[in-house]
Amino acid sequence: MKLVTAIIQPDKLEAVRDALVKAEIYRISVSRCAGRGRAEDVELYRGQLVAPHLLPKTRIDIACNEEYVDVAINAILNAARHGHGEVGDGKIFVTPLEKCIRIRTGEEGSDAI
Repeated sequence: MKLVTAIIQPDKLEAVRDALVKAEIYRISVSRCAGRGRAEDVELYRGQLVAPHLLPKTRIDIACNEEYVDVAINAILNAARHGHGEVGDGKIFVTPLEKCIRIRTGEEGSDAI
């Protein structure tokens, strides 16, 4: 089992969700977050150069079985990219998921996903 976490631009949420549904991935969690990547932009504020504030982003978490990891990644990549790709389009992280437990039934592992 893996946890696929994508940090994307908020305006791409519906496109990513639609792409995941078309890829038969229905169980996702979405939350608002803020962050800042490597963008080198600085602003002049009261005569000093300062880095911009944190920017609004959207976080999508998908717990999935091994066979759906690449499917989820490809769906997100294709839907979250602006044009041919722009700074700030986001990141995807894949981490091992040690355990998953469905609260209602107590099922564990792949059956709980």
